[in-house]
Order: sequence, then C-alpha cells, then structure tokens
Amino acid sequence: MTKHAMIIGATGLVGSKLLPLLLDSRHYEKVTALVRRPISIKHPKLNVIYVDFRQLEGSFPNESIDDLFGCLGTTIKKAKSKDVMYEIDVLYTLNTVKLAQAHGLKRCMLISATGANADSSIFYSRIKGELEAKLRKLELHQLSIFRPSLLVGEREEFRLGEQMAIKLFHGLSWAVPQPLKASFGLKAEQVAHAMLVKAKQQESGTHVYKPAQIASFSKIIKE
Repeated sequence: MTKHAMIIGATGLVGSKLLPLLLDSRHYEKVTALVRRPISIKHPKLNVIYVDFRQLEGSFPNESIDDLFGCLGTTIKKAKSKDVMYEIDVLYTLNTVKLAQAHGLKRCMLISATGANADSSIFYSRIKGELEAKLRKLELHQLSIFRPSLLVGEREEFRLGEQMAIKLFHGLSWAVPQPLKASFGLKAEQVAHAMLVKAKQQESGTHVYKPAQIASFSKIIKE
C-alpha cells in the first residue's frame, strides 16, 4: 500500500537531502512539502504548498497523511531572538503534527539533537527536549526521534563555529575508532536516509536514536 508523506524543513540541510529520497521511494505515492520559500525541485509526486506557519490551518491540505518528517529548525543568529527561535523550532513543528494527526497521521520522524533535554540549562538543548516531550504527549502510533551529533554538509548560511568543528572532525577522523565516529559528526545524507528507513519499517511506540544508531540505519541497502 502506497502512502502520503509530508515534510517540513525541505529546504534545510537534512530536509533537502530527504525530499529526493521520499520522491524516489516506492513507499510513497505522494509527497507534500510545506515550505516558506520557493524550492527548485520538480516531480510528479511532489505537492508544494507555500505556508505561513503562524497561520497554518488555513492552508493545510484537507487529505489523509500517513507519515510526517520534521526537519524544521533555525539558529539564534537567523531567528534574532530566543522567542522567535522557540516559535520556529518548537511551535511550528508541534502545530503541524497536531494538524496532521487530525488528518490521520500515524508516524512522525523528527530531527532533534544530541543532548536534548527539557530541563537543560542550555537553551538549544532545552527547546529540543521540550518539543520531544510535547510530541510524546500526542501518543502517535510511531514517534521516531533522531538525535544526530554535528551535521556535516553544505548550508546556505555560514556558521563559523560549526565550520571550525567540521574541519576538526575531518582532520582527526583518521584517529577516531569507527564505532565512535558518528558521535563526532554525521553527514546530512546519513540522517535523511535513516529517517526514511525507520519510516518504512513502521514500528510502534516512541524511539530515540543516537548518532551511532543513525549511522547504522543509513547503511541499510536502499530500495
């Protein structure tokens, strides 16, 4: 049985890698991308809806949704304030999942972060943990939470600290034992592939996946 997938954050680092995988997968007959800005990709299975996440209900598709892939996120530099960052990283995703659940959503695959904890003193870790906690309360049939380490890939915006960490990662990767490499950094493609793998396996309950697990899922042979 083919299904309908929805993705938010399709223009981001992981989302831009995941969208082509969803479109190429025989598992989905339709893929809806909720986006805030134009995307160049064209595909007969792709339904692009331009939305204002603050007023999402009015433009949300009135059709059944099977799987939702949450790849939406920002930085304090882009958001300009903690309030706006919270709105984007937590409320946009939470509200989308709630609307999708009202349309039959069964599975949600979410990109979170290593160290996510609703009680953390670190703002970024705390809001990621809060989102996880709020989604757990929705009691979806399947909630798969991916907590990658440093994400390696080409971003649109320059992040000095992240670029320095990536260079350090590449420079020292030869000395890091293979089982530990995922804890130092994961390619965006690895996370994207892992999300699709777990969606296709259709597990039940809530599962949290750490970097090493994400890396192992990404090695599973593609269809």
